[in-house]
Amino acid sequence: MADSNITKRALAGALRELIEEMPFDKINVTHICEKCHMSRKSFYYHFKDKYDLVNWIFDTEFISYAQAYSGASRLNERLEILEDICAYFYENRNFYRKALKIKGQNSFSEHLREYCLPFLKARVVSLLGEEAGDDFTVQFFTDAALCAIERWMTDKDCMPPGEFVSRLKRILFNGTASLHREIERSKLTEPRRDGEGT
Repeated sequence: MADSNITKRALAGALRELIEEMPFDKINVTHICEKCHMSRKSFYYHFKDKYDLVNWIFDTEFISYAQAYSGASRLNERLEILEDICAYFYENRNFYRKALKIKGQNSFSEHLREYCLPFLKARVVSLLGEEAGDDFTVQFFTDAALCAIERWMTDKDCMPPGEFVSRLKRILFNGTASLHREIERSKLTEPRRDGEGT
């Protein structure tokens, strides 16, 4: 098991170096293997293709954040972990900026969506109730979250993670408060239907 992880990490390191040197679509398995002096047989023993390796890098490095987030019970804790997650993406932005440009089958963006869905579904259900755990609602919130992160990461002037999370908080808190006020006002000004209040 230890030898397997050493091999996987060597291949991952080679891919990370190559991504700094050339576009992802130009990188092939031979390049990766030559970079870390391994055989193609070793590569294919551990990974299906280079896309699988990208996803493994994310899964391996991200698991501690995912576990911490799923175990957090307070809003402040979740926001702190969200900032840590964004700091991780920011520190590795050259890698993920290129990974997010991968489109089609086995793309990183699709893998990220599948990875995040259970966490976001659990959060939606805890906020809105079990009936809100339907596919439409969960996909709506997943689209919003991942689109915001992807847009932030791929922006050439990517703002620091603290500023990004601060802006998200301001939008969510102010937007929710404004929507609540608007709903309350509409209840007071809506004309009564026949038979109401009698």
